[in-house]
Amino acid sequence: MAVITMTREMGSLGRDVALGLADRLGVELVQHELVEHIAEKMHMQESSVNRFLEGKAGLLERWGINENDMSLYTTEELLAVAQRGNVLIRGWGATYVLRDISHVTCVRICAPVAMRAENVMERVGIVHHDVAMKEVRRNDAAYARRMQHLFHVDYRDPMLYDMVFNTEKVSVDACIDMVSETVARTENQPTPQSTSRLEEMVTLARVRSALRRSEITSRPTPSLTIELDAESGELLLSGVADDQAFKDEAERLAREVPGIESVRNDLIVVRSVLGP
Repeated sequence: MAVITMTREMGSLGRDVALGLADRLGVELVQHELVEHIAEKMHMQESSVNRFLEGKAGLLERWGINENDMSLYTTEELLAVAQRGNVLIRGWGATYVLRDISHVTCVRICAPVAMRAENVMERVGIVHHDVAMKEVRRNDAAYARRMQHLFHVDYRDPMLYDMVFNTEKVSVDACIDMVSETVARTENQPTPQSTSRLEEMVTLARVRSALRRSEITSRPTPSLTIELDAESGELLLSGVADDQAFKDEAERLAREVPGIESVRNDLIVVRSVLGP
């Protein structure tokens, strides 16, 4: 039931570590598989989503992407993948979405820019070192912006991770050994509490996603609060609704989400209260 998240930093040898861990632990390596589902929910081409994530989208393309939607649907997909278990998710902000689940091991693989540029030159075939350095720095900046915009975090903050490895000092094999040992420790195994917490997060993400995809409930409602009683399975909707249609549709969609046993709809319709 191992769940590991790992950053994607160009030239850091993180891909080698991820492949080695997946082979050692017999877990599924998830890297690009989420694009199809996210693109479908956002009614976009997969290529556009990829260019946005890689920091290569043009101005008009970026204007056409709602970052709140991207964050919402990415979170939903990441939680669903983590719920399957026995996975290593590389990139996608998985560390920030899943770090509060106690049986998830969050790892950052990094290295000095100069070393990463050399690795890129070797693997991609770039001849000039300064060109490789520029590409690595561009990739870092794009990743930093993306994580800040989507999840409001600085991916370089070491407190976001359980383990941070500098591959200039620590070999790929040593990284694999130490992460494998950590994942196997008793305190990193799933518990009823951590499993329940993950299931709760999955259910709430599905509710938010369902509301966002409906034309009636997709309007921004800052006061909307969605809470789940994990023991009873009761979902609470509270805050302000623009109209009765919003209130009714929110309840209907919530009732259709697996894991919801009942819905308490405490949404207040402002127009009904204030009058014309």
